[in-house]
Amino acid sequence: MSESSHFQGRIITDEQAENITRVEELAYELKVNEVMTKDLITVTPETLMQEALEIFRTNRISGAPVLKDNKLAGVVSIEDLIHCLQKNDLKSPVSKYMTCKPLTVHGPDPIIEALKLFVNFHFGRLPVVDSNFALVGIITKGDITRGILKAIQQDYQEEEVRRYRASHLFEDIESDRSSLILRYTIKQGDFMRGGAASSAIKRALLRLGATPQIARRTGIAVYEAEMNLIIHTTNGGVIRAEIEPHQISINVYDDGPGIEDIDQAMKPGYSTANETVRELGFGAGMGLVNIQRCVDSMRLESILGKGTSLKLKILLPKKELVGEGYQTNEEH
Repeated sequence: MSESSHFQGRIITDEQAENITRVEELAYELKVNEVMTKDLITVTPETLMQEALEIFRTNRISGAPVLKDNKLAGVVSIEDLIHCLQKNDLKSPVSKYMTCKPLTVHGPDPIIEALKLFVNFHFGRLPVVDSNFALVGIITKGDITRGILKAIQQDYQEEEVRRYRASHLFEDIESDRSSLILRYTIKQGDFMRGGAASSAIKRALLRLGATPQIARRTGIAVYEAEMNLIIHTTNGGVIRAEIEPHQISINVYDDGPGIEDIDQAMKPGYSTANETVRELGFGAGMGLVNIQRCVDSMRLESILGKGTSLKLKILLPKKELVGEGYQTNEEH
């Protein structure tokens, strides 16, 4: 017997979309390597804490990666220095106070993944590593704030300048019901391509003349569903988006392990991600919650050992029809 649950999301108004959602959108669009600090000041495990204190003071920084044999060994922060000062222990090496095996993010990750780690673990900085886990940068909340402000100031619309509009796609097609279907196969564990499907769907909507509000809501919902397939499935899954003039239907399905307790899975912060995934910076347990608030309806069904199906709908008001089509009397 399958378990199922049905949820109704809230409508995000145009005012909210302009004042809040644009920043949220940038959190999904901007990559860590676009905002991170690349010119690093580092220390070694043998560096004395009093030397680290002087390095922090001279360079006006509050933390630094610790490298051993050119590999990341840990992170030392101003909080560690305060702890050291309380013990009057400045002549001890950094290795005594540093955080070993720190959480990291990857350069191609959206900055939303770094933000989730900042919120959940209250760190001031995160090392950025490449696919071989070599240190390439460091990111702080200040880096993210500056990156978002810069993107807003420059209007961050370079893609929209090149984008063409296909706003009359459905206009001359004679049929009772016209739609555009986009289908994407998502591979389990493919973090390097995480977000590719959501970005493609969002671009398609904008080219069809969808409002930025609709494109943003859809993009965030699909991104979170996409990451769930990458993190939680056995063999990956499929995302199928059907775009009609009056609604967007998104079906996400897989043949993975299934969800044991859907109500529990819907609670903020709940996650079944393993330790390896968490060390990569994913699996914060906010995916389904973020999806729910971006769609008009959400239906989640799962059978243990057989897979999960997620059905989403975003309804378009008449003034926001995609492709300048007409709204039928058919059921949404």
